[in-house]
Amino acid sequence: MIVLGVETSCDETAVAVVKDGKEVLANVVYSQIKYHKDYGGVVPEVASRHHIRKITLVFEQALREANLKPEDIDLVAVTAKPGLIGSLIVGINAAKAFALAHDLEYIEVDHIKGHIYANYIENDFHFPLLALVVSGGHTELVLMKDYDQFEILGETLDDAVGECYDKVGRVMGLDYPAGALVDKLAHQGTPKYNLPLIYLEKDEYNFSFSGLKSAVLNLLNSAKMKGEEVNYSDLAASFQNSAVRVLTDKTIQAAKEYKVAQIIVAGGVAANRGLREALAEAVKELDNVILSFPALKYCTDNAAMIAVAGYFKYQSIDKRK
Repeated sequence: MIVLGVETSCDETAVAVVKDGKEVLANVVYSQIKYHKDYGGVVPEVASRHHIRKITLVFEQALREANLKPEDIDLVAVTAKPGLIGSLIVGINAAKAFALAHDLEYIEVDHIKGHIYANYIENDFHFPLLALVVSGGHTELVLMKDYDQFEILGETLDDAVGECYDKVGRVMGLDYPAGALVDKLAHQGTPKYNLPLIYLEKDEYNFSFSGLKSAVLNLLNSAKMKGEEVNYSDLAASFQNSAVRVLTDKTIQAAKEYKVAQIIVAGGVAANRGLREALAEAVKELDNVILSFPALKYCTDNAAMIAVAGYFKYQSIDKRK
């Protein structure tokens, strides 16, 4: 089955073509970062306008790179939620129009499930598996006992970890998007500053990062008022140590409780070097548990992951008929 995926949930206009949920024939991503950099974050209306400008061109480029014609496509899959409403509407309408014009099957998928399925492109799934979803908008622990079966064990009660990274980076004066730069800076320092580890004991697998973000802001404000110098490399290392340690500890705890065969990490923060290193070390204490990360190009928003998610959703619907 050849699936054409469409992703426009935020500020990437993306179209991909994937065969049988594994073979990526084309994966085109048009990034808008340069247009949002001056604002320090994504401006929804600006994002929508750029999607409208580029969506047709990205469709054409994906088909050209895949060396396919519209009639070669079996299914059109598009992100329907969550995301910026204006951006989502552009992708949904484009996908619907393409499917209708060429008499193709059409299916809508969840963006978060797409991030999870990004792992499947280069790694087989072994059930039951635990997915740690970490991005700018989401932080979740998800249990999967089979394809297209998702049980949320815990989620963030306030800020997503990726959002926290970006905001901490912004107050440190780093360019947007700042998350990757915080990770890079953290590897140049040592965790000398005392920042909180927030475990939420009564909410076993839920997360909270607003307190950690506030602690960094308070530390910087206090230092400024006292005329003290803050070492940003050490601060980044301290922040990352707190964030990654909580993510890792809760993931390992859930993996033990649910006796999973595999841990996968999904979302933009899956590219974080500190998180990758910490989980790789921590998973050694588990017996025969596979740890998988998507390739870096599939960590951030892309349409290949949407095509894979659409493929499995369609398969599960077809089985129930």
